[in-house]
Amino acid sequence: MVPSVQISEGSKLLPTGVTLQFDMYYPRPELDSKKLAIILHPWSRLGGNMHEPTVEVLTRLLQDKNYYVIRYNSRGVGKSTGWPSLTGKAEGEDLKALVHEVLAEEPKIDSLTIIGYSYGSMIALLHPVLNPKVKTSYILLSYPISLRGLLTMFHTGMYSSALRDILCNPDARLLVIYGDKDELTSKSKYDKWVNTLRQTDGLKAKFDVVPVMDANHFWRSDGARIALQQAVDSWIS
Repeated sequence: MVPSVQISEGSKLLPTGVTLQFDMYYPRPELDSKKLAIILHPWSRLGGNMHEPTVEVLTRLLQDKNYYVIRYNSRGVGKSTGWPSLTGKAEGEDLKALVHEVLAEEPKIDSLTIIGYSYGSMIALLHPVLNPKVKTSYILLSYPISLRGLLTMFHTGMYSSALRDILCNPDARLLVIYGDKDELTSKSKYDKWVNTLRQTDGLKAKFDVVPVMDANHFWRSDGARIALQQAVDSWIS
């Protein structure tokens, strides 16, 4: 296979006033791909960044599937400017601005998949569905249910409302993946949360859930990473 072209250590000044450090991978041109994926890393205050191993795994998978792939350091991380916010709202605005800029540069893209890992999965929800022009999909990996209040200065309502809007949008697709050995959120709490989401009044989105046996929050075992890749690959194919 001809390798994807990588532009590494790039940066982009956004209308939100920050400059984000990012890596962008281009699909093979002869395939005329119209698919874009953006990957959001875990909480920066605990060392999360775009080179986190699970982010690397997802990046390689999406490269192999001939997506345009962007992963970036959120504000205040690595060479990205600015400061992390306390609520995540500013990071959500950065994501929306970045998507807007990329779609303007690559107008043929008609499919956007936003993948958030841990804290990044909450920020992913702050991006609206881009119907009808661009099919919008979300993958929430290890969504930190038990820590939402602490991670957002107790602005959990903003995230619950954003998630409900996605679930009630017939043009949205949503996949939730979690490990049954997650150290931060118990399996019983994940199961209860998922059951609540399934009972959302007005649910119209395509909504799928994949619990992964013996996987923890950090997806460090070979078996967990293989299961993760299989779940994502099956869902996007």
